[in-house]
Amino acid sequence: MSSAVRPRRRADAERSIARIVAAARDCLGRDPDATIDDIAKTAGVGRMTLYGHFPNRAELVEAALADALRAGDQTLSAVDLTGDARDAMGRLLASSWSLVAESSALLEAAQDVLPPGRVRLLHAEAADRVEQLVRRGQDDGVFRTDLPVAWLVSAVHYLLKGAAEEQRAGRVDAADVAQLVTASVLGLLTPPPAAP
Repeated sequence: MSSAVRPRRRADAERSIARIVAAARDCLGRDPDATIDDIAKTAGVGRMTLYGHFPNRAELVEAALADALRAGDQTLSAVDLTGDARDAMGRLLASSWSLVAESSALLEAAQDVLPPGRVRLLHAEAADRVEQLVRRGQDDGVFRTDLPVAWLVSAVHYLLKGAAEEQRAGRVDAADVAQLVTASVLGLLTPPPAAP
């Protein structure tokens, strides 16, 4: 009898955790200052249940960000990065932009409660994808080589984050952002003209 109850409890706990993480993504994606009460209410659980799975806000925010990044990685893994590195970067940015826009408030919440190194570690796969593409573009002679790769990858990240903030603030129309981001990033990556 007890062996039949144990798997049910585990399945119930996993469903509860999934609801809480989804609620955290939703609430924090709209408002980085969303409260634990807001998240518990959206998840349809009590505070005690939420705290039973996530003892503090930082752990909950990290779980929500990690879940968003996993979903984003699935999307980005499907992007065709073959062929010309500039074209591939354009395709990657078009897909990345919508993911950054969806999770910019969640990222803001994470930056408030997680150490910078942890946020960077959670973004490692996405940063690695951009870094590999930048290196390939450099090898092909279509991306600049006069600046460090790590700097260029960080600049791409900050351009995406800044675009999301501009759109959220209403200073840039959502329909224009993907083109603006692509033009800005490709302009940044283009080699400077040769000195006369």
